[in-house]
Amino acid sequence: MQVDNNHLHLKNIYKSFGNITALNDVSISTESGKIHCILGDNGAGKSSLVNIISGVFQPDQGEYQLNNKLIILKSPRQAIDLGISTVYQNLAIIMNIYRNFFLGNEPLKNTFLKTIDRDYAIETTITELEKFDISIKDPERPAGELSGGERQILAISRALYFGAKILILDEPTSALGVKESNKVVEQILMLKAQNINVILVSHNIDQAFQLGDKFFILKNSKMVGDFEKSETSANKLRTILEN
Repeated sequence: MQVDNNHLHLKNIYKSFGNITALNDVSISTESGKIHCILGDNGAGKSSLVNIISGVFQPDQGEYQLNNKLIILKSPRQAIDLGISTVYQNLAIIMNIYRNFFLGNEPLKNTFLKTIDRDYAIETTITELEKFDISIKDPERPAGELSGGERQILAISRALYFGAKILILDEPTSALGVKESNKVVEQILMLKAQNINVILVSHNIDQAFQLGDKFFILKNSKMVGDFEKSETSANKLRTILEN
C-alpha cells in the first residue's frame, strides 16, 4: 500500500494551562516514509504536543500546517478526517474484536434500522489484521483477551483502514514484554515502508534510535534537540535528556 506524501509542520507553538507552561516555542516537522521520535521525561511536554497534533488541544500561539496549508484543528474527529490518527498508550478496548475494530464506524446492512453488517465487519477485521501477520480465528471473542501487542496492532490496523496517513504512536511498547515489543517494532517499520508519516513518542532511547529517522527532544516544555539520525547517536540523545 502506498499513500501520498503528507507533511506536518508545527511552528512556534505555545500552550499553557493556567500558570503552567506546557509548550514554549516548540516547532516540529514530519514527513511521509519516516519515523519521527519525540523524546522527553514525564512533564517535558510530550503529551501536550501530541494532543495539539491530534486536535485534542488548540495552541495558544503558533502555526499548524498540513501539506503547506494553515489549518486550525478543533477536534480529534477533524484530525482523523484529515488523516491524522493517534494510538494511545492506554488503549480503550471494549466489546468483541470486530466491534472494536469498527467502533464508531460500524458498517450497516440496513441504514434505516441501523443493523450492523456483521459478516462484512468480521471478514474485514480478519483481512486487515492478517496484513500485520495477526491471525484471528474468532473475531467475536472479547477484545480484552488480546495480548498487549495484538491490541496495539489492532489499533494501528484500524487507524490505517480508516485513512490514517499521519500516525502518532504513544509509547506503543511500554507495557509489553520483549517478544511482543519486537513484534510491534516490526509493524512500525512496516508502516515506514508503506510511506506512512509516523510520530513515535517514547521513553526508550535505544529502541527509538533503532527505529527513528529524526529525533525531537523536549525538556521543561522546550525543544532542546532536533536531529537527523546521521547527526546523533543513542548516547548523545541520552546525554541531552539527562543533563
